[in-house]
Parts: sequence; C-alpha cells; structure tokens
Amino acid sequence: MKFTKIFDLKTYLVTYLAATLAVLTFSQFVYQLFGQTIPNIVWSFFKEFGATIVLAAVFVFALAWLLRARPHNRPKSYSLIAFDVFGNESTIDGIRTEFKTHDVGWSFMKQYKKSYPLYNFALVSDSQESERRTIFRYI
Repeated sequence: MKFTKIFDLKTYLVTYLAATLAVLTFSQFVYQLFGQTIPNIVWSFFKEFGATIVLAAVFVFALAWLLRARPHNRPKSYSLIAFDVFGNESTIDGIRTEFKTHDVGWSFMKQYKKSYPLYNFALVSDSQESERRTIFRYI
C-alpha cells in the first residue's frame, strides 16, 4: 500500500510539473509572438510604407516644380534697356542692345554695368501673350 501511495504521489507530481511547464512554455510563446514578432513585422511594414509615401511626395513636388519653373515659351530674342540715374529710359551710343540668348545678354549687361556705373540695365523680351515687355534681369 505504501508503494502505491508513493507511485500516486509521483504521478501527481509529474503531471503537475508537466502542466506547469506547458503553461509556462505557451505563455512564453504568446509573449514572444505578441510582444516582439508581430509588432516588429507591423512596424517594419509601416516604416517602409511611410518611407514610400515620403519619397512619392518628394517626386510629385519635384515634378510639379520642374513643370512650373521651366518657361514654356522661351523668347526668341532679348533686348537691353539702359536707365539713367533718374530711372528714365535712355540710349547709350555704341552698345549692343539685341541678343538671341539670355546668357549672352546677361554677360553684356554685367560688362556694361562696369563700364557705365551710373546706369542701370534691364534684359527684357517681348511676349506674344502680353502687351508689356517682360524683364528677365535688372542690374
């Protein structure tokens, strides 16, 4: 009879220990799953998704800026206008006033400003859309 009591006690102890280990193992698994694995997967997805949204916004704004900043109708010729000290248009003999490109007109304006410091110069062009001339540079 004593032997059966020890056997029953041993069986209950093993059963209790096995159930305790099973509960602890399962709780560790659930803690690992919901505490680290799932949040890491979700966080990495939203981190990549957020980066994609930011990158797409940068490209949209860059494209909008490029379309807006570039002149659609480039002028075919540029004119140089000289202004005296009082702001009135004046003519200076011997200077070139008609240019085909913006860069050449700007270069001549800088040179003329050094040669004639009391005058201001404007690089303008006639636009087909408006009656007034458009000033591109003014020094």
